[in-house]
Amino acid sequence: MRRFISLISSPLVSSMLLIGSSTLPAVCAETDAVTPVEEFSRQIDQLKNTFTELEKKIEDGAKSIDGMTDVEKARTEIEGLRAIVGELLGPVSDNGAVAQLGAKALRHARETLKTLEQQTRFTREEQQYLTGEWRKLGEETERAADDLGAARGEFARLLRILQTREDFIDELMQIRRANEAVKVIRQLADDIRAASDALKTLIRAIKPPGA
Repeated sequence: MRRFISLISSPLVSSMLLIGSSTLPAVCAETDAVTPVEEFSRQIDQLKNTFTELEKKIEDGAKSIDGMTDVEKARTEIEGLRAIVGELLGPVSDNGAVAQLGAKALRHARETLKTLEQQTRFTREEQQYLTGEWRKLGEETERAADDLGAARGEFARLLRILQTREDFIDELMQIRRANEAVKVIRQLADDIRAASDALKTLIRAIKPPGA
């Protein structure tokens, strides 16, 4: 123990401790000088990524606005709607395929019942059962056909109303597209503002370390 204490108190060890303590601030100062530079480099990398993303958002926004303000594209949409309405009106018209479906099913049920009533190849009980079932089927088919006819007629009426309001519908579609354009513009403004904030932060950091 005494030998250890005497070694610490020797002139050689005292000199080494003195030298070490005198160089410590220099090492710390060097470390403090590197840290701001690394932080600044990190901010530069982040800013470059922000600018790259912003450039892509600007391009996408421009394409979106172009599409939303394209008159020909809007006209194509309304023409597409007109074509769909025209194709639907045919089948649901009074003499269309849908109207014929109900009539065909009802005619089949009635003809089958009439045929069964004239058949002699069944027993009386079998014939009564079969004719009773087909009579019920005929009644149900008639109700179903009436229901189909009512639905078909209402749908056809609404389609014709839609045809007469194409101009108004076109304007409504234009309004919807304009609202979407406003949303794109506002989002782009927010993105640019965020990039500006990042740039301000970087500009404030442009100064020598320790300044």
